[in-house]
Amino acid sequence: MDGDLKRVQRFVEKGTDPNLADNFGYTALHYSSRHGHLPVCSFLLKSGADSNAQTHGGSTALHRAAYCGHLQVVQMLLENGADPTKTDSDGRTALHKAAEGGHRDLSLYLLHRYKGLLELRDGRGHTAADLAPSSIAQVFLSQDENV
Repeated sequence: MDGDLKRVQRFVEKGTDPNLADNFGYTALHYSSRHGHLPVCSFLLKSGADSNAQTHGGSTALHRAAYCGHLQVVQMLLENGADPTKTDSDGRTALHKAAEGGHRDLSLYLLHRYKGLLELRDGRGHTAADLAPSSIAQVFLSQDENV
């Protein structure tokens, strides 16, 4: 669908379930979130897409948007009930994904909004600060001191 809002609208209007998943558990919301297609994400959410649907690997649309650095999509997903504490099969949250992707502003947005996320460890015992490039990790540590 590659961000083609009109095409997505036609599918949903013809009765396609917006939560229909592929063989790996990815829904249209996962794909549109990953690619930062804000209008498509908005339409899917208004059409009943589950903001917390998980792939077979546990990824949510929030994980996908955070890893790819799409702040506006992350904000929209959170406003529509996405759970920032949900973890994937590696035990990583959206903050882990944003930090791992090197997305400073998005990481700080999540950290300011959900202060407890910085303390969460993935399946290997890593915090988001452990996965972040050093410039972001330093900001995390200074934020943690101020929390």
